[in-house]
Amino acid sequence: MKSYRDLIVWQKSVNMVTLVYKVVKTFPDDEKFGLTSQIKRSSVSISSNIAEGYGRNYTKDYARFLQIARGSLFEMQTQLQIALNLDFINRKDIEDILDLSVEIEKMLNTLIKKILS
Repeated sequence: MKSYRDLIVWQKSVNMVTLVYKVVKTFPDDEKFGLTSQIKRSSVSISSNIAEGYGRNYTKDYARFLQIARGSLFEMQTQLQIALNLDFINRKDIEDILDLSVEIEKMLNTLIKKILS
């Protein structure tokens, strides 16, 4: 593997950010600096931490950054649930994001286990 860009989990997480940005465009304007901003930041953090961890020369650092990425993923899932509860979106609008997030979660878990073993 030549680059973090070759990691399927990174590719999928970048694709998920695109979906997230499209969905949050529909949120109320008064949420621009609230939940909208939080969801954007947490979704971007996933792929960013995968990339940053890959760039480290130390295996434990890489695993740590993957764990941070997984935490950001859980954060984003929670924030989307809150947006759903507040009726900013409906379940149909975020099905693809949630499905992809579960897939990314499994991939991160597998990668973390592989690196630490």
